[in-house]
Amino acid sequence: MHKLTATSTGVAVITPFKADGSVDIDALASIIHFLIDDGIDFLVALGTTGESVTLTAKERKTIFDTFVRETNQRVPLIMGVGGNCTHTLVKTFQELDTTGFEAILSVTPYYNRPTQEGLYQHYMALDAVTPLPIIMYNVPGRTGVNMTAETTVRIANAATNIIGVKDASGDLHQGKEIITNSPADFLTFSGDDETAIPLTLLGGDGVISVAAGGFPKTFKAGMDAALNQNEEEANRINNTLKPVIDLLFQEGNPAGIKAVSALLGLCSSTVRLPLVKATDQLVTALKPFVEQLD
Repeated sequence: MHKLTATSTGVAVITPFKADGSVDIDALASIIHFLIDDGIDFLVALGTTGESVTLTAKERKTIFDTFVRETNQRVPLIMGVGGNCTHTLVKTFQELDTTGFEAILSVTPYYNRPTQEGLYQHYMALDAVTPLPIIMYNVPGRTGVNMTAETTVRIANAATNIIGVKDASGDLHQGKEIITNSPADFLTFSGDDETAIPLTLLGGDGVISVAAGGFPKTFKAGMDAALNQNEEEANRINNTLKPVIDLLFQEGNPAGIKAVSALLGLCSSTVRLPLVKATDQLVTALKPFVEQLD
């Protein structure tokens, strides 16, 4: 994947909604510009943080088009396309309009709780039909199954079009195993903000972050320090970020990061049911960090 480098801080971008619950395209444009202007290296459209599972097909198409138009090739774009029915997802991949995107981020099947062999076969089926390079997404806290380092490395060695993984297990030992045993050009991105800088210090290639959506300059500075093996500075920034990361996920994602985005004046804090927006208490706790960081 020629435009994603090994010095990458990416953001899983929120989908802003108006008070009536409709997608706020103008606010999305503002968020995209804010992140690019503050140095973010690439953007993920409609990952988990983008509330993709609550959007209609028409809304998803409009959002993807907005990312392409507003980014205007300034940074690489990754589209989130996942599901828990391999057959349906294969058909979706074959019909995707991927214009303007560099890669697909595809989550491990959720709810079904497949075995490791099932995960292997799922991704190999996608590998055979994908129109773009794939980054696998392992997020056991949401899917109910952890894709092990062994399975990740097995896929990395067998697949033709799978070029990386976003590992949100938060398990540094697992992340290090993937880094050590996968092919040299296989990208290992952290998907867990709290352990992203430590994993990068262990040899990881970057992050697809939630927190960087609200604190892009600070988070990128920490990632850059880690990528340059400046351990002291990386750990200092990581310690600075840890309290706000804890708050961001206290009431679920993306309620926390949407509260921060609202405090920044980028969009409303509205989320779609079954999620609810952050409580006043959480907003009050987040406010000092918005004023101090970035």
